[in-house]
Amino acid sequence: MMVTQKQLKVSLLVWNLSTNDGFIRAYLLQKALIKLGYEVEIVGFLFGDELYKAIPPDVKVYAVKGCNYPAIFKSIYSILKKINGDIIYAIKPQAASFGVALLKKLYSKKPVILDIDDWELSWHGGDEWQYKPTVKQLARDLLKPDGALRSPNHPLYVKWMEKLVSCADAVTVHNKFLQQRFGGTFIPNGKDTVLFDPSRYNPEASRIRYGLSEYKILMFPGAPRPYKGLEDVLIALDKINQPDLRLVIVGGSPYDDYDKQLQQKWGRWIIKLPSYPADIMPDVVAAAHIVVVPQRDTLETRAQFPLKLTDGMSMSKPVLSTRVGDIPEILDGTGYLVEPASPEQIGEQIQLIFDDLELANERGRKSRERCVKKYSIEAMAANLKSVISQAEILNSKDQDVLRDFQGADFDKTLWGVHPKISGVK
Repeated sequence: MMVTQKQLKVSLLVWNLSTNDGFIRAYLLQKALIKLGYEVEIVGFLFGDELYKAIPPDVKVYAVKGCNYPAIFKSIYSILKKINGDIIYAIKPQAASFGVALLKKLYSKKPVILDIDDWELSWHGGDEWQYKPTVKQLARDLLKPDGALRSPNHPLYVKWMEKLVSCADAVTVHNKFLQQRFGGTFIPNGKDTVLFDPSRYNPEASRIRYGLSEYKILMFPGAPRPYKGLEDVLIALDKINQPDLRLVIVGGSPYDDYDKQLQQKWGRWIIKLPSYPADIMPDVVAAAHIVVVPQRDTLETRAQFPLKLTDGMSMSKPVLSTRVGDIPEILDGTGYLVEPASPEQIGEQIQLIFDDLELANERGRKSRERCVKKYSIEAMAANLKSVISQAEILNSKDQDVLRDFQGADFDKTLWGVHPKISGVK
């Protein structure tokens, strides 16, 4: 383990701990930071009824109930008191993460790093999205209890946060698209290649364990969404029409009923498995013959690093994916690539893989070698080291300023910075 001269603490600030949207990236960063010798805490808001179910039991998080404006200011007050890291690491340019981090920086002088793992505005149309309400609509959005602007993650606030990216002391991104757009240091997602080590698992035993032993398995270990291209795989299976082929979807969609729609139309080809904790997922992926990541070419997918790629790569599985975003560079010849939205090409590659599965598995072994070298937690830590070291230097330079705050009354300091919260007790 690499150890810094003095163990400092990093506060990872997640906008919503109810879903994987932010937590997964924070969890991977936490692992990398621990390898670098830092103490790490994960704090954030809970905008759902419970914590994200796949949070490992050994990971402690501090969550405060999230809500709409103006009630959320009370939750912000609680979060601000809890954040006590020497470095604040905000996950996503959301008001409930980056916005809170900048507020903490105003009175604590702690350096802030912003991590951008998605282009948040891409979900709303990207640069074309604009908020141009009438006076009446603006009043409704602001004043009605369910008004759109009461939501902390409204795209207008995301747009504001993106304009404040330069206020961060450092920026990290996880793919080249985001780096070109926001700058910063490229920190691709890391995989725990010790946990995801195929030598620790028996594929045949896994297939028996999950009721898959009768089939040739194409596995998608994630949440189905239209842009993820599963329809293209299912159309390909219709064309091949081979009765022992199955698409196994692990976890299903926590967002909507899209996976149910797929089941209704293509149920004969689909096997649905439930969500599993992170430490069980390697055993599940071991059951796959092929891991499929058939991304379509959209604003959302160009800005993504699909974690399902490294699920398959680390487990030495043949990975079948599409030429979208960074995917060709991530695989670098160790997987099977087709054009996006091309069921015909997907079908051809599926047949090619099963026609010579031994050759495909050899390519899978090469993809694991690449994953260990480029996309492991160790590689992530090495890439992250210089960013954190620079933030550590900034923290050290601000010690004189910080001493001025040591005897200050927290409430007076906070109210002086953000008078809108002054009604909170």
